[in-house]
Amino acid sequence: MSKLDKILGLEIQRRRTDKGWSQEYLAEMTGLHRTYISQLERGLKSPSIRVLSHITKALNITMSEFLLSVEESLRAE
Repeated sequence: MSKLDKILGLEIQRRRTDKGWSQEYLAEMTGLHRTYISQLERGLKSPSIRVLSHITKALNITMSEFLLSVEESLRAE
């Protein structure tokens, strides 16, 4: 598991839980499988740009806003 994948996953999880959403609900909103969302959040899988686009649209944020948060977290570690 790479540091980047871990931070991407934690950011997805943070944004999802801030909305009070379950993994199942995010999966439904994105058309992805719940187990895939789980793997992303645990840093076991790395999202493609297309998948990241689906997730950020569902979370009502831009990809650049999301990636800026990830970049800030990477710098902080």
